[in-house]
Amino acid sequence: MIFRVLIFLTSVISFSVYADISVIDDTGQQVTLKKPAKRIISLAPHATEMLFGAGAGEYIVGAVNFSNYPLAARNIPRVGNYTQLDFEVIVSLKPDLIIAWKSGNVASQLQKLRSLGFVIYTSEPRKIDDIPASLERLGKLAGTQSIATKAALEFRKEHVRLQTMYSGQKKITVFYEIWNRPLMTINGQHLISNVIKLCGGDNVFSDLTILAPKIDIEAVLDKNPEVIIASVHVKPQPVWRDQWQHWPHLKATRNNNLYFIPPDIILRNSPRILQGARMLCEHLANARGKQSSASGLNQVFQ
Repeated sequence: MIFRVLIFLTSVISFSVYADISVIDDTGQQVTLKKPAKRIISLAPHATEMLFGAGAGEYIVGAVNFSNYPLAARNIPRVGNYTQLDFEVIVSLKPDLIIAWKSGNVASQLQKLRSLGFVIYTSEPRKIDDIPASLERLGKLAGTQSIATKAALEFRKEHVRLQTMYSGQKKITVFYEIWNRPLMTINGQHLISNVIKLCGGDNVFSDLTILAPKIDIEAVLDKNPEVIIASVHVKPQPVWRDQWQHWPHLKATRNNNLYFIPPDIILRNSPRILQGARMLCEHLANARGKQSSASGLNQVFQ
């Protein structure tokens, strides 16, 4: 009897040590490792933030340019930028896992990495709910499940809090400007559009087919949004705002509903997206407040 128990325990221990670790990434592909990843390369700034959030920051041996959050990320060796990778450096770092970005990295470069035998997890969060799920999967791959699970729980709690605060708010139309030269926005499949919806906004270009399309001024004027929000890397920031002053009859301009959100907390598909969401929700609440005030004045003078 004791001999059988020993055999059973030995088999359990053996299975726990050598069992594969497997998750499904954001493209539906299965990613399998023989053991937790301890040498990880991040090919996108948001992926770097996600790994730190999942407790795997100390295992990142390489990252692309602009991986600047948290502060520790700035000391990680660089492997190029997200559109032009340095394959020689990547190979020399001997990663056991690479985190890629579907809509940012060049597909042919990712295919080359696969041909070299590297395991790639592709990140592409499109909804707020995808962020905590990604934290949990990355935590599993890196063997940091306890930290990742806690981070995912806190994220979901804050998400629910924002939903509770802003659900049921009066809809307000929004044009989101991610770049001004050329003028670019986001469609309904983009994560930012999901944030706009959370805050009770209606993305006026949600029906476009391209994730981050170029548009012209005439298209914006035709939509005549009540709010314009920008996350433009332009200094000084008022430059983008001044451009809309040329169109005083635009609802957003007329009511001074031109708002800015720092790009790092809204354009990156990382846990910090809720910081950007809070700002966006506050901006839309402010715009609604102006509408209510104007409506009240109209009633007084009628």
